[in-house]
Amino acid sequence: MDSLKAFFRVLIPVVALAAAVSAPAAQLSTDARTSIPHDVQQLVVVDYRTMQNSTAAMDLKERVMPPDLKQFDEALRKSGLNDNHDVEQLAFALFRTSNSSEILDTVGVAQGQFDIQEMLATFRKQKVKATLLRTNRIYPMSKTGMVLCFVDPSTMVFGSKGAVEKALDARDGVAPSLLTNGPMMDAMKSVDWEPLWSILDQKGTQTMMRQVLGEAGSVTDFESVRKRLVASWYAMDFQHGVKFNLTISTGDSFAAATISSLLTAALMVRKMSGSEPEKRALAATSIGSDSGKLTIHFSTSDQEFTSLLQSPLFQSMVR
Repeated sequence: MDSLKAFFRVLIPVVALAAAVSAPAAQLSTDARTSIPHDVQQLVVVDYRTMQNSTAAMDLKERVMPPDLKQFDEALRKSGLNDNHDVEQLAFALFRTSNSSEILDTVGVAQGQFDIQEMLATFRKQKVKATLLRTNRIYPMSKTGMVLCFVDPSTMVFGSKGAVEKALDARDGVAPSLLTNGPMMDAMKSVDWEPLWSILDQKGTQTMMRQVLGEAGSVTDFESVRKRLVASWYAMDFQHGVKFNLTISTGDSFAAATISSLLTAALMVRKMSGSEPEKRALAATSIGSDSGKLTIHFSTSDQEFTSLLQSPLFQSMVR
């Protein structure tokens, strides 16, 4: 199994989502939480101003920022928003469109000190007209296909029209919100002070581990513990180098130990064939289990991380 590639399957999507806008507080406000639908599979929250102080973080941003987020970033600028100063926090929620649905949608929530009147003046100058959903004004954003809505002077929701409407349904109490999702709210308590963090529900955790394990995920050992994966949370810190910590809650020690063994064996195989930067990254990765929880920790310097970004393996992950 290509273990480092599997590791980046966890790492890259988080940072890619983090790369569009800025944020100095990692905790979500109540208004932001109520704007996130109940059936969240994954939530990512970013303190981007901390990232701006890290050369490695900004280098990673340039390499992995997906086209749709670049379009959104450009549309925000054209709307009169200064993303370096106005936005204080950014969250992305990947959610199921209904409790029984396998269809996923994404909504973004930005917090900050917005000059709404200036932005509305820009919209009027551009002849951009809002549509109404109850008392909410929804504005289209250039040609991106995205829309945005200010739910209060310091909170904005954005995304596709359908995703934003579902977020507003949660915000207005028409549909349940994240606040009523006990397991996800509990997982949030473990990481919501970090500069960049994410939480996943049971389905999200199972999907992530299947990706992380790659071929090893098809073996009988993994199938025997897959359903015991309860939730997971992880965080990145770009101060004093790059640190990544992932915790997976399994509910029992056997499941945690089994997955720990699978990952450890896979990393050892990769160490024998990877490039020098990849080998150093694997050497900086530790895996353990305790009291029903699996932990993965990665720590390296900015210089080593930048070297890793230039490796053939990383390039293959971001093409």
